[in-house]
Amino acid sequence: MARLAGALSFVCGPDHPVTQAMRKAAESGAAEDIKKARTQFVGLKPGHQRAALAMIAT
Repeated sequence: MARLAGALSFVCGPDHPVTQAMRKAAESGAAEDIKKARTQFVGLKPGHQRAALAMIAT
């Protein structure tokens, strides 16, 4: 999750709500935070999702 948060920071910006939710989930590891971050990630534009996932795939 931390790697994905870093990628989202580059793709969407560090102040984007999804980036912040992903960082919070990575730090806390709480199931509730992870669920919120995942839900917000799924709500991103498909291009942003693919770009972030491609960045962490390498």
